[in-house]
Amino acid sequence: MSEEAQRLQKIIAQAGLASRRGAEELIAKGRVQVNGQTITELGMKVEPNDHVEVDGSPIEGREKLVYYLLNKPRGVVTTNNDEKGRQTVIDLLGDVSQRVYPIGRLDYDTTGVLLLTNDGVVANQLMHPKSRVDKVYVAKVEGIATDEKLAPLKHGVVIKGRKTAPARVTIERVDKDKKTSMVRVIIHEGRNHQIKNMLQKVHLPVVKLTREQYAFFDLIGLQSGEYRKLTGAEVRRLKAEDYKNYRRK
Repeated sequence: MSEEAQRLQKIIAQAGLASRRGAEELIAKGRVQVNGQTITELGMKVEPNDHVEVDGSPIEGREKLVYYLLNKPRGVVTTNNDEKGRQTVIDLLGDVSQRVYPIGRLDYDTTGVLLLTNDGVVANQLMHPKSRVDKVYVAKVEGIATDEKLAPLKHGVVIKGRKTAPARVTIERVDKDKKTSMVRVIIHEGRNHQIKNMLQKVHLPVVKLTREQYAFFDLIGLQSGEYRKLTGAEVRRLKAEDYKNYRRK
């Protein structure tokens, strides 16, 4: 067995076909074949040149795992393909040859930190609710923000029948002449339009929204639309789940 050999369920998860647990279920159900042989027992290790199929479809050549940090601009969709022909975050990664995909999403008009990878294990780890990864947003809102107005967000508000987890909220500044405010909100959930819906709930409609931090990643050194490859230390930190130790107080 070579040093490059990896567990079968990890290979399936890295291909983005399922989470690690989901890959184990695929194997147990007899839906995975290695070199033409159906595998049902967990723990098998696979060599780089072994032929792996799931439901009869081969896992394409195992690409090198890559990880990128993007400062997403406004007016770009967080998807790999857009049926309306709009620019996507993938379009911005011009020199990336691997087929990467975004971890989570940002709205069309929301800017800021976005991670992209082809590592399904890390992606699922970060997006799993139990990971409670901090997402730090700064929102420009209509209206004068006060501690009293924002208090419900610190306890959770009901949106579409579900109560949000308590958020950490601070007022950055208030412009009484223009009747606008800047508010910092830290959450670990990831519902659609969550920050906008939360602030709308307390009568502070969002005008502009930026995600300034995701886990321990921020926008320092990246202009709008720019991206960079993660360092080896950053990747190791993600895989070790060290990001939990970088939660903002």
